[in-house]
Amino acid sequence: MKKLSVAVQMDPIEKINIAGDSTFALMLEAQARGHEIFYYTPDTLALRDGVVSALLAKAEVRDIKGNHVTLHAFERRPLSGMNVVLLRQDPPFDMAYITTTHLLEQIGPQTLVVNDPASVRNAPEKIMVMQFADLMPPTLITRDKAEIEAFRKEHGEVVMKPLYGNGGAAVFKLAERDPNFGSLYDLFAVTFREPWVIQKFLPKVVEGDKRIILVDGVARGAINRVPSGDDIRSNMVRGGAAEATQLTKREQEICDRIGPTLKKMGLIFVGIDVIDGHLTEINVTSPTGLRAIKRVGGPDLAAAIWDAIESKVKA
Repeated sequence: MKKLSVAVQMDPIEKINIAGDSTFALMLEAQARGHEIFYYTPDTLALRDGVVSALLAKAEVRDIKGNHVTLHAFERRPLSGMNVVLLRQDPPFDMAYITTTHLLEQIGPQTLVVNDPASVRNAPEKIMVMQFADLMPPTLITRDKAEIEAFRKEHGEVVMKPLYGNGGAAVFKLAERDPNFGSLYDLFAVTFREPWVIQKFLPKVVEGDKRIILVDGVARGAINRVPSGDDIRSNMVRGGAAEATQLTKREQEICDRIGPTLKKMGLIFVGIDVIDGHLTEINVTSPTGLRAIKRVGGPDLAAAIWDAIESKVKA
């Protein structure tokens, strides 16, 4: 494969935790393959007279904590001059994030954006998944109090979380008769303008929330994330412990169902969450898990992702 020029749109690289950062894993793999890496943050994007540019710095990365990157001089350059752009800044999935997808759409077909920006915009993790409602636990998206109360009456214990939240932030479990519901409803009402997600609580979450990575629509690896203590959240940024795992027959069936849709949408790198055989989220904005999967003895999925990217660039 010829050397590619790769621009990485991400959060400030000096602040990342390289031990668990999937973007960093992708950068290491790209560099190992001889590709030229450029770094920029989304706040430097500009669209002028139809040309999308950003302040890019050539980057050299090392898997050394505290000394993981060298950045050369920043220079404003058109992104259409890149072979690949990795859309990798973390949520929140707000209007600023959505605007970057509109800008990246203007680059043109000669540059491959991963994941496809239009599909990222049209596939919020907690909404797109509702296309596969039969694979999910009972789920409601609303901010209507009466509708939430009816859902709770039907399903008992539920989990309530913001529609565009990430990393396990503001995820609450409500008992069947919970005196905190009124206060929590009021808090959500003044904090979030969007609807919220209310989902039937799955008790087996204590056994783990499985993150499965799909590459170009095919399941390639997974890790089981187990909550710590009395926390229902299994996100590793919230203290969840990572365990090696294999896919069950049910989990493979879920991947086989959703994979063709992901591939058709140009979503090359996707992380789905499965609890007790129920699909709960399809993560497309900035999925994580690559380093954790490799650390517990799983495959090097950064290599699989770059195989897919190179194949598409070549085609």
